[in-house]
Amino acid sequence: MYKYYIFALVLGVSVIPFQPSSKAQQRVTVDNKTNSKDRLTHAFSREWLESKAKELATREYKIKQIPADNPLSQMGYDDYKKIQLERGATIWSKEDRNFRVNPLHPGFLFKTPVKLNLVVGGVSRQIFYTTKIFNYDSEQEALKNTDAQGYSGFSVTHPINNAEKWDEFMVFQGGSYFRAVGQSNWYGLSARGLAINTAKPSGEEFPVFTEFWLERPKEKSENLVIHALMESESLTGAFTFTVKPQKNTEVLVKSTLYPRRDISSFGIAPLTSMFLFNGMNRSRFDDFRPAVHDSDGLLMVKGNNEKIWRSLANPRRLQVSAFEDEAIKGFGLMQRSREFNDFEDMEAHYHNRPSAWVTPINNWGPGHVELIEIPTKAEIHDNIVAFWQPNQILKAGQPREFSYKISWGSDAPIKNIDGKIISTAAGKSLGSETMREFVIDYKGQHLPQDLLINAISSSGHIAGVTSKIIPETNNLRVVVKFEPADEDLSELRVSLAKGDKQWGETWLYRWTR
Repeated sequence: MYKYYIFALVLGVSVIPFQPSSKAQQRVTVDNKTNSKDRLTHAFSREWLESKAKELATREYKIKQIPADNPLSQMGYDDYKKIQLERGATIWSKEDRNFRVNPLHPGFLFKTPVKLNLVVGGVSRQIFYTTKIFNYDSEQEALKNTDAQGYSGFSVTHPINNAEKWDEFMVFQGGSYFRAVGQSNWYGLSARGLAINTAKPSGEEFPVFTEFWLERPKEKSENLVIHALMESESLTGAFTFTVKPQKNTEVLVKSTLYPRRDISSFGIAPLTSMFLFNGMNRSRFDDFRPAVHDSDGLLMVKGNNEKIWRSLANPRRLQVSAFEDEAIKGFGLMQRSREFNDFEDMEAHYHNRPSAWVTPINNWGPGHVELIEIPTKAEIHDNIVAFWQPNQILKAGQPREFSYKISWGSDAPIKNIDGKIISTAAGKSLGSETMREFVIDYKGQHLPQDLLINAISSSGHIAGVTSKIIPETNNLRVVVKFEPADEDLSELRVSLAKGDKQWGETWLYRWTR
């Protein structure tokens, strides 16, 4: 529930190179009697990581946790944010690598020790955990004597916005969570390595990145390569992230999964976000702001090139939606409200939160995009999840590879099209106690005058449809009147066509009482 505050964007970070203590340097040695996959210094490659993950999948799952009686586990948010990385502990800050890495302190919500390694010339060396690289408050003496045997993750800085200023643009911390931003963005939604049993009665399983290997980039490199080992009760995984910060920061993901058992419910490229309210449901919230959300819609491009916009909801009850396709071309959680007056929030900067767009690289096969919307009354809770669920289950002992690209930025990096849905609002129809009106605005360079509008509902009925060009903006506004009658739920769909061809995005929404 605290992720938003912990990952608040850090601007203008002071950075000085990581300098391990002499004791730490002495500990980075090779023990010839130790298994090569467990050595503190060893040859490293993607093949080595895959071999390690495959071998671990044959063993019983064991995960280290910081004990409950450890002061790190008892730490609250206020204490955690007081801990600061010491000047001198940032990696690569005096080298012209174009990237700098900051280890993150364990404790608070982050109770799984995470090992960090640097890879130079194909050789991996572990970065040992030490409290000596952190500064503590005068009342935190007990924390200085703890041994967590690992960090909680790391953040990465780069001059993404200004050549003279190093800004944080990416962080890996907690479970298999990571997030990034494009130019001028603030942190918002997150991604994960994998989702298992999300929103299922049996309970969700959360895989964890337990170890990372960061390849030292060449001087002035545009890319940073990060490898990760993922572990959970049901499987292990080998991940490689190739990161390129820019206007739309690109994260190329290569993952190989090694199931311990058959897994039927799992999500590839899961995205996690927050939607509290906007013009669709603002009447439920007593708030001076017109909207509060990290994302306002799920965008999908199907194999037949149909572009679908599903407006997000904060339902009164948990709801799950599935959008089937034979060969999805892309999907993502978008933030399309881009003006300050869309939110009127001077602290959260919701208008600068990034969108995240997922593009499959290898063949994922048929399946569906799954959207999970969880009720919430507060913006500190992430309540939106979207991922790709393949039809083919994960079989025990059979590795599966999934490769894809995630683009983080102010919009999806897809061809600009006429008919982009830029806003949706809803309310009671004038003169009726039961009828609802849905107002959908479309933007386009060339708005045709002879559009055919097809509006349908799965229950209740469509009572009328009108469309007009808004003189002040030249956008197209479509108003759909919906009569639910005695129904409690209805799937609404509005599509536009010029002749026999789709025009613009298809609008979807699940209405509930």
